[in-house]
Formats: sequence, structure tokens, C-alpha cells
Amino acid sequence: MIRVLGGRVDPIASADMLRMVDSWVTAGQGAVIANHNAHSLYLLRRDPKLRAFLESADLVQIDSAPLLVWAHLLGLPLHRGLRSTYLDWRGEFWTLAQARGWRVFYLGGEPGVADRARQRILRRWPGVILGARHGYFDPASPADNRRVVDTIAAFAPQVLMVGMGMPRQEHWIEDNRAALGAAVVLSVGAAFDYEAGIQKTPPRWSGPMCVEWLFRLAGDPVRLSRRYLIEPWFLLPSAMDDVARALRSRGGAGDSTLQAP
Repeated sequence: MIRVLGGRVDPIASADMLRMVDSWVTAGQGAVIANHNAHSLYLLRRDPKLRAFLESADLVQIDSAPLLVWAHLLGLPLHRGLRSTYLDWRGEFWTLAQARGWRVFYLGGEPGVADRARQRILRRWPGVILGARHGYFDPASPADNRRVVDTIAAFAPQVLMVGMGMPRQEHWIEDNRAALGAAVVLSVGAAFDYEAGIQKTPPRWSGPMCVEWLFRLAGDPVRLSRRYLIEPWFLLPSAMDDVARALRSRGGAGDSTLQAP
């Protein structure tokens, strides 16, 4: 486990993450897989529930090429190959789910979007056992939330994907983790919006080149302008902390940037 820009991340590539999912599902063991990007790092100091979720997650992936570049500049053992986001590992995931016969459930998106994404996935990976429900409900309403949890429980998924946007999806997982049984839970943001064709998928080369955010910004400037153009400036204090720790480490004071789990 490594701390950078105030957040904890795990140096693990997509292929290794999928092997861990396979291991957890085989063992019937529940787990939570989160991810960090610039937006989550911005929210970290402002949202105690999100911070609790990320600190308690079993695995925190890195969903940000610029974050990996920054960590590399600091001398941390991270590289661009460790970026892990749904659009990069979806093919391997659904192929594995098909081969293993996993029961997968997706919660999120507008009414109709998850069903459309489900149909497209099943056309490409026939035989996948996939349930879906839209994310338009009130988690603060005990009755409304109970209906959603009961729907998921009735399906009995081994893998649960929650895509309701950050930090809503993380809040929901944190509040309902005990009720989700032995499912491996992943927070996946707009994954099914891409699967349904509601959002255009950025070219995959743009991620390693650190310009994927430009494609996303161009596609949805009203929603994403603050996230990509303003929020990163609030990470400067954390960046300065990283630099100070790196300098202390190089000066012989010990490696205070790397921390054990």
C-alpha cells in the first residue's frame, strides 16, 4: 500500500485485480474494490464517509494516469501500467465471468440505461449471468433502500458493480456493506453508460498519454469542467506534503511515503 496526494492506493495492475476477484469469488469471500483519481482525492478531506470507505476497502485501484506520473516523479514504485479502470479491463472481466459462471449484478444509471447495457453485454458475451437495476432511488429512505437491497439479495450476486457516481456510490456501499453478503463489490462510476452508448468511450490510447480527461471534458463540459479544471488545484497542499516526505526520505530520514497495509 502506498500513500500519495493524501490517499492510499495499492500498486496492482488490472490483471492482478481480476485474479484477486477470481480468488475471492471462488472462496465465497466478500470484498470491496475502490479506486482513486483526482476527484476522489479532492473529496477525501471534505467527505468523512468517503474517506472511511476508501480506508476500509480491501483494494484501492489507481484510476488516473496523471496520478501515476506524479508518483513516479516522487520516486514511488508506481508506473502507468498500473492504471486500472473499467474501460480497460471490461473485456477480460466479462470473459472471465462468462467462463466461471459468475452471477453479476449492476446497480446504477438512469432508468432503462442499465437494461440497455445489459442487453449489449449479453450479445457480446452470451451466457453471462447478469442482473441490473437503475440507480434512481433515495438511499436516505429506509423503505426505498430496502427494496433495492432486497432486489440484489434475491439475485444473490457473486460480483456487484455499483455505478452511481462519486461519492454517492461509495456512500451507498459503505452504508450497505453488511447487507451485501459475500459479493465482491466494485465501484465503477459510469461503466454502463459507456456500455449502453450513452457516453462516448474515449480512445484507449488517451489514458496512458494522460489526456483522457480532455476527451471526457469535451464530451460533457458542463458537468466536468469544475472536476478537471478547478479541483486539481486544491491538491497542491497534498502535493507539497508528498514532496516534503520524498525529500526527507532521500535525506536519510526513512521512507515515510510508503506505508504497510
